[in-house]
Amino acid sequence: MTDTAVYTLAVPPLFAALEPARDILIAGAGAGGGFDVYAGLPLALALWQAGKRVHLAGFSFSELELLDRQVWVDEHVAAIRPDTLSPDWYFPEGHLARWLAGRDLPSTVYAFPPLGVQPLREAYRHLVDRLGLDAIVLVDGGTDILLRGDESGLGTPVEDITSLAAVAGLDVPVRLVSSLGFGIDAHDGVNHVEVLENLAALDREGGYLGALSIPGSSREAVLYREAVAQAQAATPHRPSIVQGQIAAATGGACGDVRFSRRTGDGDLFVNPLMAIYFSIDLPRLAARCLYLDRIENTIGRRQVVTRIEAFRDELRATRIPRAYPH
Repeated sequence: MTDTAVYTLAVPPLFAALEPARDILIAGAGAGGGFDVYAGLPLALALWQAGKRVHLAGFSFSELELLDRQVWVDEHVAAIRPDTLSPDWYFPEGHLARWLAGRDLPSTVYAFPPLGVQPLREAYRHLVDRLGLDAIVLVDGGTDILLRGDESGLGTPVEDITSLAAVAGLDVPVRLVSSLGFGIDAHDGVNHVEVLENLAALDREGGYLGALSIPGSSREAVLYREAVAQAQAATPHRPSIVQGQIAAATGGACGDVRFSRRTGDGDLFVNPLMAIYFSIDLPRLAARCLYLDRIENTIGRRQVVTRIEAFRDELRATRIPRAYPH
């Protein structure tokens, strides 16, 4: 995106921004248990259909260190393929790779272990060179990547903001963030009025690329629901609550929808807003984060955690949360 980018209603800005790109990495940004990459699947399906070369990646919560050496294409990058085996019962990347292969789609899913900003940036840089990338889209299952630091609650920001900082330091022509699953992070203390305030501020600064709903009857939605169902069946003891809600939303569900015992007796509110991509120019989003400089030189995940905690402890006051008034 440039300062002179002009978009129209006729073409979704997300796709207009990606139009010049030919090799695109869609990467799960956050702490979705390795499932955040699934939130990028509808977008990847649409881009594949448009003739783009799309690659998938994301943070992994699997025990990647148990994988054979030949799986590792760089120190911190594992290339998970349909035939990749892991002793770990929890392996979302492997389930996704096998599902993709079963649909004759590009089926390598790159996985990063939990890292700080510096090694994660090097992992991304390896993929930029290896794949000839000219665009990266970070996808968050939820909205905590959109928080700047002074909100009443930050949700689970560690992996999201590490990803944001890592990619912000890369020289790639197109860098975007897309959030799918509006409202899901309320369970983790995120106030979504503050999310809307942040999107409005980004819009004023030219960094907001608008909202794009996934049509429930579209090929992208149907295949996404299929992929999520396959992953839920493969990990019955720990299915993704985030992807389960988004999938239900794309199918027209609304209210306290039960799809897993993991949700317990909590009050879910599945609704159509969860099936909308909210997209942002990544450098502009990074520029608004109040503590990105504090985590810049981190090596390990624990460093990121402690520096975010220290930033929050030093804040004189956080924004006052408001209930959505309508």
